[in-house]
Amino acid sequence: MDIAYAPCYVLEVPEGHRFPMEKYALLKDQILHEGIVSESNFFEPTTMPEETILLAHDPDYWRRTLHGEWTRQEERRSGFPWSAAMVERERVIMQGTLDCAKKALDSGTVAMNIAGGTHHAYADRAEGFCILNDFALASKWLLHSQKLERVLIVDCDVHQGNGSAVLLADEPRVTTFSMHGASNYPLHKEASDLDVALPDGTSDEDYLSLLESHLNQLIPNEDMRPDLVMYQCGVDVLASDKLGRLGMSLEGCMTRDRMVFQRCVEHDIPVVCAMGGGYSPHVNTVVQAHVNTFKAALDAWT
Repeated sequence: MDIAYAPCYVLEVPEGHRFPMEKYALLKDQILHEGIVSESNFFEPTTMPEETILLAHDPDYWRRTLHGEWTRQEERRSGFPWSAAMVERERVIMQGTLDCAKKALDSGTVAMNIAGGTHHAYADRAEGFCILNDFALASKWLLHSQKLERVLIVDCDVHQGNGSAVLLADEPRVTTFSMHGASNYPLHKEASDLDVALPDGTSDEDYLSLLESHLNQLIPNEDMRPDLVMYQCGVDVLASDKLGRLGMSLEGCMTRDRMVFQRCVEHDIPVVCAMGGGYSPHVNTVVQAHVNTFKAALDAWT
Protein backbone atom coordinates (compact mmCIF):
# COMPACT_ATOMS: atom_id res chain seq x y z
CA MET A 1 0.00 0.00 0.00
CA ASP A 2 1.45 3.36 -1.05
CA ILE A 3 0.62 6.35 1.15
CA ALA A 4 1.20 9.99 0.25
CA TYR A 5 2.36 12.08 3.20
CA ALA A 6 4.47 15.20 3.64
CA PRO A 7 5.24 17.32 6.70
CA CYS A 8 3.55 20.35 5.16
CA TYR A 9 0.22 18.57 5.66
CA VAL A 10 0.42 19.74 9.28
CA LEU A 11 0.53 23.42 8.39
CA GLU A 12 -0.25 25.53 11.45
CA VAL A 13 -3.52 27.42 11.27
CA PRO A 14 -4.14 30.51 13.41
CA GLU A 15 -6.45 30.17 16.39
CA GLY A 16 -10.08 30.55 15.41
CA HIS A 17 -9.82 28.55 12.20
CA ARG A 18 -11.63 25.26 12.74
CA PHE A 19 -9.95 22.85 10.36
CA PRO A 20 -8.30 20.13 12.50
CA MET A 21 -4.90 20.05 10.84
CA GLU A 22 -3.32 17.95 13.58
CA LYS A 23 -5.18 14.82 12.48
CA TYR A 24 -2.79 14.23 9.59
CA ALA A 25 0.31 13.74 11.73
CA LEU A 26 -1.66 11.81 14.34
CA LEU A 27 -3.04 9.48 11.68
CA LYS A 28 0.40 8.67 10.34
CA ASP A 29 1.69 8.01 13.86
CA GLN A 30 -1.25 5.76 14.70
CA ILE A 31 -1.16 3.52 11.64
CA LEU A 32 2.57 3.07 12.23
CA HIS A 33 2.02 2.38 15.94
CA GLU A 34 -0.62 -0.27 15.19
CA GLY A 35 1.62 -1.95 12.63
CA ILE A 36 -0.89 -1.46 9.81
CA VAL A 37 1.90 -0.07 7.63
CA SER A 38 5.62 0.63 7.91
CA GLU A 39 7.71 3.67 7.04
CA SER A 40 8.49 2.08 3.67
CA ASN A 41 4.85 2.49 2.65
CA PHE A 42 5.11 6.29 2.75
CA PHE A 43 6.31 8.65 0.06
CA GLU A 44 6.55 12.44 0.01
CA PRO A 45 4.94 14.10 -3.04
CA THR A 46 6.47 17.13 -4.68
CA THR A 47 4.50 20.26 -5.57
CA MET A 48 2.10 19.96 -8.49
CA PRO A 49 3.37 21.92 -11.53
CA GLU A 50 1.38 24.85 -12.82
CA GLU A 51 0.59 23.23 -16.17
CA THR A 52 -1.21 20.41 -14.35
CA ILE A 53 -3.15 22.80 -12.12
CA LEU A 54 -4.36 24.66 -15.22
CA LEU A 55 -5.98 21.48 -16.56
CA ALA A 56 -8.85 22.15 -14.13
CA HIS A 57 -8.42 25.65 -12.73
CA ASP A 58 -8.90 29.12 -14.15
CA PRO A 59 -5.57 30.85 -14.94
CA ASP A 60 -6.56 34.13 -13.29
CA TYR A 61 -7.76 32.35 -10.13
CA TRP A 62 -4.51 30.39 -9.98
CA ARG A 63 -2.41 33.55 -10.48
CA ARG A 64 -4.23 35.39 -7.68
CA THR A 65 -3.97 32.34 -5.42
CA LEU A 66 -0.27 31.91 -6.08
CA HIS A 67 0.55 35.59 -5.45
CA GLY A 68 -1.71 36.21 -2.47
CA GLU A 69 -4.23 38.44 -4.22
CA TRP A 70 -7.35 37.00 -2.61
CA THR A 71 -10.02 39.33 -1.31
CA ARG A 72 -11.17 39.00 2.29
CA GLN A 73 -14.36 37.42 1.01
CA GLU A 74 -12.31 34.77 -0.81
CA GLU A 75 -10.35 34.05 2.36
CA ARG A 76 -13.56 33.65 4.35
CA ARG A 77 -15.05 31.36 1.71
CA SER A 78 -11.91 29.20 1.65
CA GLY A 79 -11.78 28.80 5.45
CA PHE A 80 -8.06 29.62 5.44
CA PRO A 81 -6.08 32.83 5.81
CA TRP A 82 -3.92 33.11 2.69
CA SER A 83 -0.24 32.27 3.07
CA ALA A 84 2.50 31.00 0.80
CA ALA A 85 2.74 27.92 3.04
CA MET A 86 -0.97 27.23 2.52
CA VAL A 87 -0.53 27.34 -1.27
CA GLU A 88 2.52 25.06 -1.09
CA ARG A 89 0.61 22.62 1.08
CA GLU A 90 -2.27 22.52 -1.37
CA ARG A 91 0.03 21.86 -4.32
CA VAL A 92 1.66 18.96 -2.48
CA ILE A 93 -1.73 17.47 -1.61
CA MET A 94 -2.80 17.72 -5.26
CA GLN A 95 0.33 15.95 -6.46
CA GLY A 96 -0.09 13.37 -3.70
CA THR A 97 -3.49 12.35 -5.02
CA LEU A 98 -2.25 12.20 -8.62
CA ASP A 99 0.81 10.16 -7.61
CA CYS A 100 -1.42 7.81 -5.60
CA ALA A 101 -3.64 7.35 -8.66
CA LYS A 102 -0.62 6.42 -10.76
CA LYS A 103 0.62 4.00 -8.11
CA ALA A 104 -2.80 2.37 -7.74
CA LEU A 105 -3.00 1.90 -11.50
CA ASP A 106 0.52 0.47 -11.66
CA SER A 107 -0.11 -2.00 -8.82
CA GLY A 108 -3.75 -2.74 -9.59
CA THR A 109 -4.56 -2.25 -5.91
CA VAL A 110 -5.01 0.77 -3.64
CA ALA A 111 -3.06 3.90 -2.72
CA MET A 112 -3.97 6.38 -0.01
CA ASN A 113 -3.48 10.12 0.30
CA ILE A 114 -3.41 10.89 4.01
CA ALA A 115 -4.94 14.26 3.12
CA GLY A 116 -6.90 15.31 0.01
CA GLY A 117 -10.52 14.99 -0.97
CA THR A 118 -10.77 18.71 -1.75
CA HIS A 119 -14.11 18.38 -3.50
CA HIS A 120 -15.51 21.88 -2.82
CA ALA A 121 -12.95 23.74 -4.95
CA TYR A 122 -14.30 25.15 -8.22
CA ALA A 123 -12.31 26.16 -11.29
CA ASP A 124 -12.27 29.79 -10.19
CA ARG A 125 -12.76 29.82 -6.44
CA ALA A 126 -12.01 28.13 -3.14
CA GLU A 127 -14.70 26.88 -0.79
CA GLY A 128 -14.92 24.91 2.45
CA PHE A 129 -11.19 24.34 3.17
CA CYS A 130 -10.62 23.37 -0.49
CA ILE A 131 -8.34 25.56 -2.62
CA LEU A 132 -7.72 23.24 -5.57
CA ASN A 133 -9.68 20.11 -6.53
CA ASP A 134 -7.51 17.00 -6.34
CA PHE A 135 -9.89 14.45 -7.87
CA ALA A 136 -10.71 16.74 -10.79
CA LEU A 137 -7.03 17.46 -11.41
CA ALA A 138 -6.00 13.81 -11.19
CA SER A 139 -8.87 12.73 -13.46
CA LYS A 140 -8.08 15.34 -16.09
CA TRP A 141 -4.35 14.60 -16.04
CA LEU A 142 -4.89 10.85 -16.39
CA LEU A 143 -7.43 11.28 -19.19
CA HIS A 144 -5.28 13.92 -20.89
CA SER A 145 -2.22 11.68 -20.81
CA GLN A 146 -4.28 8.74 -22.14
CA LYS A 147 -3.38 6.57 -19.18
CA LEU A 148 -7.00 5.54 -18.73
CA GLU A 149 -10.41 5.92 -20.31
CA ARG A 150 -12.95 6.05 -17.48
CA VAL A 151 -12.99 7.19 -13.86
CA LEU A 152 -15.62 6.75 -11.15
CA ILE A 153 -15.61 9.16 -8.21
CA VAL A 154 -17.28 7.70 -5.12
CA ASP A 155 -17.71 10.62 -2.72
CA CYS A 156 -18.98 9.53 0.70
CA ASP A 157 -18.06 12.67 2.59
CA VAL A 158 -21.09 14.09 4.45
CA HIS A 159 -20.86 17.23 2.29
CA GLN A 160 -21.74 17.13 -1.39
CA GLY A 161 -18.84 17.18 -3.85
CA ASN A 162 -20.13 20.37 -5.45
CA GLY A 163 -16.87 21.55 -7.00
CA SER A 164 -16.13 18.14 -8.50
CA ALA A 165 -19.66 17.96 -9.95
CA VAL A 166 -19.21 21.24 -11.82
CA LEU A 167 -15.59 20.75 -12.85
CA LEU A 168 -16.35 17.34 -14.36
CA ALA A 169 -19.88 17.96 -15.66
CA ASP A 170 -18.72 18.14 -19.28
CA GLU A 171 -16.37 15.14 -19.03
CA PRO A 172 -18.36 12.03 -20.01
CA ARG A 173 -15.47 9.74 -19.11
CA VAL A 174 -15.78 10.65 -15.42
CA THR A 175 -18.83 9.62 -13.38
CA THR A 176 -19.39 11.62 -10.20
CA PHE A 177 -21.34 9.92 -7.40
CA SER A 178 -21.97 11.88 -4.21
CA MET A 179 -23.74 10.46 -1.15
CA HIS A 180 -24.19 13.26 1.36
CA GLY A 181 -26.39 14.98 3.93
CA ALA A 182 -29.37 16.66 2.29
CA SER A 183 -29.52 19.60 4.69
CA ASN A 184 -25.78 20.05 5.12
CA TYR A 185 -23.20 22.34 3.51
CA PRO A 186 -23.21 23.40 0.73
CA LEU A 187 -26.63 25.03 0.88
CA HIS A 188 -26.81 25.02 -2.93
CA LYS A 189 -26.14 21.54 -4.27
CA GLU A 190 -24.73 21.07 -7.76
CA ALA A 191 -25.75 18.20 -10.05
CA SER A 192 -23.42 15.20 -9.89
CA ASP A 193 -24.02 12.33 -12.28
CA LEU A 194 -25.60 10.59 -9.31
CA ASP A 195 -26.57 12.32 -6.05
CA VAL A 196 -27.97 10.55 -3.00
CA ALA A 197 -29.14 13.10 -0.43
CA LEU A 198 -29.62 11.68 3.05
CA PRO A 199 -31.92 12.98 5.80
CA ASP A 200 -30.49 14.07 9.15
CA GLY A 201 -29.85 11.20 11.52
CA THR A 202 -29.50 8.52 8.83
CA SER A 203 -28.52 5.27 10.58
CA ASP A 204 -25.87 2.70 9.69
CA GLU A 205 -28.49 0.31 8.37
CA ASP A 206 -30.18 2.80 6.05
CA TYR A 207 -26.90 4.31 4.87
CA LEU A 208 -25.28 1.01 4.03
CA SER A 209 -28.38 -0.33 2.28
CA LEU A 210 -28.50 2.72 0.01
CA LEU A 211 -24.77 2.61 -0.66
CA GLU A 212 -24.87 -1.05 -1.61
CA SER A 213 -27.79 -0.45 -3.96
CA HIS A 214 -26.01 2.35 -5.80
CA LEU A 215 -22.67 0.58 -5.96
CA ASN A 216 -24.52 -2.31 -7.57
CA GLN A 217 -25.63 0.09 -10.30
CA LEU A 218 -22.29 1.79 -10.83
CA ILE A 219 -19.52 -0.80 -10.59
CA PRO A 220 -20.69 -4.06 -12.23
CA ASN A 221 -21.83 -2.23 -15.37
CA GLU A 222 -19.30 -3.46 -17.96
CA ASP A 223 -20.30 -0.79 -20.46
CA MET A 224 -19.33 1.88 -17.93
CA ARG A 225 -16.66 -0.04 -16.01
CA PRO A 226 -14.13 2.41 -14.56
CA ASP A 227 -10.40 1.94 -14.92
CA LEU A 228 -9.99 3.66 -11.56
CA VAL A 229 -12.17 4.51 -8.57
CA MET A 230 -11.39 7.69 -6.66
CA TYR A 231 -12.83 7.31 -3.18
CA GLN A 232 -13.46 10.34 -0.97
CA CYS A 233 -13.85 8.62 2.38
CA GLY A 234 -14.60 11.49 4.74
CA VAL A 235 -15.47 10.42 8.28
CA ASP A 236 -17.75 13.39 8.96
CA VAL A 237 -20.65 10.93 8.51
CA LEU A 238 -20.21 9.98 12.19
CA ALA A 239 -22.98 10.81 14.63
CA SER A 240 -20.35 12.58 16.78
CA ASP A 241 -19.30 14.97 14.00
CA LYS A 242 -19.79 18.68 14.72
CA LEU A 243 -20.56 19.48 11.07
CA GLY A 244 -22.23 16.23 10.04
CA ARG A 245 -25.86 15.57 11.13
CA LEU A 246 -25.89 11.90 10.15
CA GLY A 247 -26.14 9.07 12.68
CA MET A 248 -23.37 6.64 11.79
CA SER A 249 -21.20 4.71 14.21
CA LEU A 250 -17.49 3.97 13.88
CA GLU A 251 -18.40 0.39 12.96
CA GLY A 252 -20.85 1.55 10.30
CA CYS A 253 -18.28 3.90 8.81
CA MET A 254 -15.74 1.10 8.59
CA THR A 255 -18.32 -1.18 6.97
CA ARG A 256 -18.91 1.55 4.40
CA ASP A 257 -15.22 1.51 3.51
CA ARG A 258 -15.11 -2.27 3.34
CA MET A 259 -18.14 -2.27 1.05
CA VAL A 260 -16.51 0.12 -1.43
CA PHE A 261 -13.15 -1.66 -1.35
CA GLN A 262 -14.60 -5.14 -1.64
CA ARG A 263 -16.72 -4.18 -4.63
CA CYS A 264 -13.63 -2.81 -6.37
CA VAL A 265 -11.58 -5.92 -5.54
CA GLU A 266 -14.33 -8.17 -6.93
CA HIS A 267 -14.17 -6.30 -10.25
CA ASP A 268 -10.39 -5.81 -10.30
CA ILE A 269 -10.58 -2.01 -10.16
CA PRO A 270 -7.74 -0.06 -8.50
CA VAL A 271 -8.60 2.64 -5.99
CA VAL A 272 -7.09 5.92 -4.85
CA CYS A 273 -8.37 7.24 -1.51
CA ALA A 274 -8.38 10.73 -0.06
CA MET A 275 -9.25 11.09 3.61
CA GLY A 276 -11.67 14.03 3.34
CA GLY A 277 -13.45 15.57 6.31
CA GLY A 278 -13.81 14.65 9.95
CA TYR A 279 -14.78 17.14 12.68
CA SER A 280 -15.76 15.17 15.77
CA PRO A 281 -15.00 17.09 19.00
CA HIS A 282 -12.37 14.57 20.07
CA VAL A 283 -9.61 14.28 17.48
CA ASN A 284 -8.96 10.70 18.60
CA THR A 285 -12.40 9.75 17.23
CA VAL A 286 -11.50 11.26 13.86
CA VAL A 287 -8.13 9.51 13.80
CA GLN A 288 -9.68 6.14 14.74
CA ALA A 289 -12.23 6.44 11.93
CA HIS A 290 -9.45 7.18 9.43
CA VAL A 291 -7.34 4.33 10.84
CA ASN A 292 -10.28 2.03 10.19
CA THR A 293 -10.21 3.05 6.52
CA PHE A 294 -6.59 1.92 6.29
CA LYS A 295 -7.48 -1.35 8.01
CA ALA A 296 -10.36 -1.93 5.60
CA ALA A 297 -8.10 -1.28 2.60
CA LEU A 298 -5.43 -3.64 3.89
CA ASP A 299 -8.02 -6.35 4.53
CA ALA A 300 -9.47 -5.99 1.02
CA TRP A 301 -6.17 -6.31 -0.82
CA THR A 302 -4.47 -9.02 1.26
